Amino acid sequence: MRHAKQGRKLGIDSSHRKAMLGNLVCSLVEHGRIKTTASKAKEARPLAEQMITLGKRGDLHARRQALARLRSNDVVHTLFADVAPRFADRPGGYTRIVRIGPRPGDAAEMVYLELVD
Repeated sequence: MRHAKQGRKLGIDSSHRKAMLGNLVCSLVEHGRIKTTASKAKEARPLAEQMITLGKRGDLHARRQALARLRSNDVVHTLFADVAPRFADRPGGYTRIVRIGPRPGDAAEMVYLELVD
């Protein structure tokens, strides 16, 4: 039984899920707003908040932890140099989910996952 298990499986295996969530967060840091399904956004949101908190810490260990999850030097540099300083005085809640309606093909609930400014 799956009682009290956290997180959504999203119909993919764990390595694919880990890579997909990392890619979603990379795109969010790079572009500031991404369009995705509601369930993917709800799973990517805590990871994005955690990466921004690492960026706010700013030390070498935090940078290496972020690099382990995001796997892109350019994105990690953007996170630490541009994104994290914008949220220096904010204690959390760096992202928001805005619902935009169903997707035409399969009626999946689509949302914007964006950084709060």
